[in-house]
Amino acid sequence: MSDLLERLRGRGWRLTSQRRVVAEVLDGEHVHLTADEVHARAAERLPEISRATVYNTLGELVTLGEVIEVSTDGRAKRYDPNAHRPHQHLICTGCGAIRDVHPLGNPLADLPAEQRFGFTVSQAEVTYRGLCPRCAG
Repeated sequence: MSDLLERLRGRGWRLTSQRRVVAEVLDGEHVHLTADEVHARAAERLPEISRATVYNTLGELVTLGEVIEVSTDGRAKRYDPNAHRPHQHLICTGCGAIRDVHPLGNPLADLPAEQRFGFTVSQAEVTYRGLCPRCAG
């Protein structure tokens, strides 16, 4: 069983066949699919699944904190199931490929107190951008 499915079961989330197939499609490392990609892959396994069901399920998973919604400069939102392991993203500015990265250090600690302007910082998002080997080649 996938890590996402195990987390959802542990929360007591009702796993209909549609929800299950969406969770299965999202399983894996470096998964950053658009809603349309999730729908296409889910429809291969469960042809009757509707686009609306996929969008609603993704919205629920984001609300639950089990999936992260990743926005990339005007491109379609992508969905990342790696919500429980802190990480950053490396995004190709050519093709839009996304990889999870785990840099050393703590981005919260890297912001000096005088640059916090009195904020109590609880979260930091760092996005690295560049060209993947295919686009750079």
